[in-house]
Amino acid sequence: MKIINGDGVGSTLTAWMERIRLNAHPRQDLLLNEILVARAPKYHPNIVQHLESYIWGDCLWIVMEWMDGGNLTDLVTNRYMFENEIAAVCREVLQGLSYLHGNGIVHRDIKSDNILISSQGKIKLSDFGFCARLGKSRPQRHTMAGTPCWMAPEVASGEPYGIAVDIWSFGITVIEMVESKPPYFSQPGRATMMLKLKQRPSLQNPERLSKTFRHFISCCFELEPRRRATADSLLKHPFLESTGAMPLSTFLQPAFSIKNQ
Repeated sequence: MKIINGDGVGSTLTAWMERIRLNAHPRQDLLLNEILVARAPKYHPNIVQHLESYIWGDCLWIVMEWMDGGNLTDLVTNRYMFENEIAAVCREVLQGLSYLHGNGIVHRDIKSDNILISSQGKIKLSDFGFCARLGKSRPQRHTMAGTPCWMAPEVASGEPYGIAVDIWSFGITVIEMVESKPPYFSQPGRATMMLKLKQRPSLQNPERLSKTFRHFISCCFELEPRRRATADSLLKHPFLESTGAMPLSTFLQPAFSIKNQ
């Protein structure tokens, strides 16, 4: 499907349309979240673009920007990622998180499934159903939301939380890029128990990673949320510079060529 893009005459944007039956969806408030966040008036290159939405009969139709490479999960489960490749992905994800957090939005479900990629080297955050807005009247949230293996300890323990939960989930996503899956992936119950006991996740073979990379990951797992790194501080971390984060297209295009053979 081709949608005319307002940036110029004749320019087009490939899009996809999702149909959701409203009477079969248990949480219609999450659908509203998805639309409100994705259609924010200011476009950001690391946020999947919402183009339009319609209600027809008992169905909601959402038209979104099409990302032809699927999600990051497809990449991490199909090939080994080098540190400079991981740094390149981290930079894009952190830029998206910086935008959300700067606008008082906490994503609450950062994981590889919700990071979409294109064969042209674009990486964008998606799936804003669990997003929550923070502000002066409500600076923190209490609702348990997200996916157990990626969940921050303050969420699992039922404590008030803010944007720092996204940084913990981002750190777990970085571990995914290293090990192809998050810690305790086959034991989500144990993952939740470890979080309630305030246990940091661990790498299987940390000695294989550079010292700078290990420090970058550890910054995501400060148990005290106020001491945890922010998206902006991580964007300035030496890991994103020392590894020489490469252009995404240089490794994404070959990766998708292998995947689609």
